[in-house]
Amino acid sequence: MECQECHQRSATVHLTQVVNGQKSEIHVCEKCAKEKGYMNYGEENFTLNDLLSGLFHSEGPSPLKGQSPQSYAQKPKLKCDNCGLTYDEFARIGKFGCGVCYETFDERLNPILRRVHSGNTKHDGKIPKREGGNLHLKKEMEEYKTNLRQLIEQEEFEEAAKVRDKIRSLEDQLHNGEDGDV
Repeated sequence: MECQECHQRSATVHLTQVVNGQKSEIHVCEKCAKEKGYMNYGEENFTLNDLLSGLFHSEGPSPLKGQSPQSYAQKPKLKCDNCGLTYDEFARIGKFGCGVCYETFDERLNPILRRVHSGNTKHDGKIPKREGGNLHLKKEMEEYKTNLRQLIEQEEFEEAAKVRDKIRSLEDQLHNGEDGDV
């Protein structure tokens, strides 16, 4: 495929951008890509950190060719009160400065976590049976409580009463120190 800019070299850089459902594709050679700013990571190799940091830069649509970046409303810069790390610095280096950063940048992290974890923002890892102890019961109880809230909202009170009884049974098991399955 020929470069869409210079029409002299083979296109080796293929970019696809989707904004508001409109898909646009650009096929250019490496030299034209650097000249036009499509490749902004310099002469050094593209690292895994560069790839992953791309997840942090999807705040919204980016300016298309011929549009100025000033035409987009800019959000106020987030900064951690504890360590002073800004969101832009975090996005560039890919690491938090402290534990408070998780809370400070929470609003911007959830969309990233959803993309990385197929729509989930909560990690529900496996619990080993021999080591889990009461964790299995607590996890099951949380699932029942979520189900109970949904049933109450849907006004399915008979089913909600059954779930409530299961929760009480699990609570009794936790308080009595039993370690069995329900």
